[in-house]
Amino acid sequence: MTTQHIKTDDVKPVSENHVKIFDTTLRDGEQAPGFSMSTDAKLIVARTLSDLNVDIIEAGFAAASPGDAAAIRTIASEIEGPTIGSLARLNKNDIDAAAHAIEPAQQKRIHTFIGTSPLHRDAKLKMSKEEILKVISEIVAYASSACDDIEFSPEDAIRTEREFLLEAVEAAIEAGATTINIPDTVGYTTPEEITDLFRFLKENAKGADRAIFSVHCHDDLGMAVANSLAAVRGGARQIECAINGIGERAGNCSMEEAVMALATRRDFFNVSTQIDTTKIFAASTTLARVTHNPIPRNKAIVGKNAFAHEAGIHQHGVLANKRTYEIMDAEAVGMPSNSIVLGKHSGKHAVAARVKALGFNVSKQKIEDIFPAFKRLADTCREVTDADLVRIVTGNAETDGRIGPWRMRKTELHVNFEDETRPHARITMEHDNGERQSVTHEGEGPIDAAFAAVCAIADVPGHIHTLDLNHVAAEGIVRAEAVIEVEGKFYSGKSEEVDIADAAVASFVAAVNQAAAIRAGVSAEQERAAS
Repeated sequence: MTTQHIKTDDVKPVSENHVKIFDTTLRDGEQAPGFSMSTDAKLIVARTLSDLNVDIIEAGFAAASPGDAAAIRTIASEIEGPTIGSLARLNKNDIDAAAHAIEPAQQKRIHTFIGTSPLHRDAKLKMSKEEILKVISEIVAYASSACDDIEFSPEDAIRTEREFLLEAVEAAIEAGATTINIPDTVGYTTPEEITDLFRFLKENAKGADRAIFSVHCHDDLGMAVANSLAAVRGGARQIECAINGIGERAGNCSMEEAVMALATRRDFFNVSTQIDTTKIFAASTTLARVTHNPIPRNKAIVGKNAFAHEAGIHQHGVLANKRTYEIMDAEAVGMPSNSIVLGKHSGKHAVAARVKALGFNVSKQKIEDIFPAFKRLADTCREVTDADLVRIVTGNAETDGRIGPWRMRKTELHVNFEDETRPHARITMEHDNGERQSVTHEGEGPIDAAFAAVCAIADVPGHIHTLDLNHVAAEGIVRAEAVIEVEGKFYSGKSEEVDIADAAVASFVAAVNQAAAIRAGVSAEQERAAS
């Protein structure tokens, strides 16, 4: 099976088999607690969405606040390609605010909504069915006079009586709505139900041929993606979703999961999107960075474990043919190639493959000889790193847990906001041979300066790739994990410290140590083999 890669240059005209991707990361996603974004952050994400080639970016809710309106207008002014939209309640003030915010966009959309379920009519709106239908007709028509592209959502559609939902949809189409979105506002439906509902609406709504039907699902019962895909089977040709599935409560339909399901199982769904799937991982990590919310390891498509394998049976299969346990390529979503994680479940095939990848030329007998030491170490730790493997291959498996030749001895960070002195750091490190070195280095910030000083001492040309910091309040520690790039190869290091700066620098030193240990170990083994 070949995973579909869709690049912007390959986009074909919209057809009945094209599913539009309406991204609401910057609206519904940002409404979730802990995901609020500044205008600058929103613009970064909007550029990422444009690179992904989404059809519509719902940039915010203009009437919610002046800041939201300004952010939408900034995005509308600077982002080219996707349609830029704003949410609006079904009243003239909201419509006017939305129209003004999206005005600079080359392609614009107003997305308006009103509750239609009995709960919303009685508890929230205090309106009758007749009053709601009248407002739909009047305000959708008003919105249509301000913008050619109008989307209408009957909020809480899933818990709305079918016949009344049909009337609301027909009233919106008659008033000028070009997209009808059916939201599962509280994540209540099931795949079978939503497929049937979309078929009912498309077959029975007057004017259905004049509108695109859209789906917006929440994940309260963990079925947002499944329900969205089921709606596509029922005739939906737009999916409303968010990067990493962020959104109100348990979140929205995950953009990357829905897109890759349609791409990987095109044989089943017989539809496609225009998303450049190779940009998915970059979009996911960008959102995680600007919102300071890390991606769970086990997150489908973009999590660290999505293409990682530790079980020996799985590793053997993947090494022989990765289709044995992978239904898509990691490269298809822009991730590095599949990751063989060495641990207590790993077998000899995985160990041999990793030893070879590290540059060692060893025999099958050598692998047999070192495998017991590998297993002993694997039983004592969560993951056997490359540096651990180097120690085993070179005969130093029984040393203590420290990896590499360098120890941190002193860290001094300096920054002065009251003068023009550049941030700098003084780092003191000790080598296994007893030699101590101290280096002072400048940088963009004190941590950056410390990293540069560490590299200067260790003589390792490393550059920080990612740095994850997590404060564990219950234990009073900071856990850090750094990934560095050295001459095209990646190395990682972990640390636990009380201070956040100490943790960051210590994890960087651990990564540099790993690089130094591997380089030294490979050279030593090659010399031994040559002699």
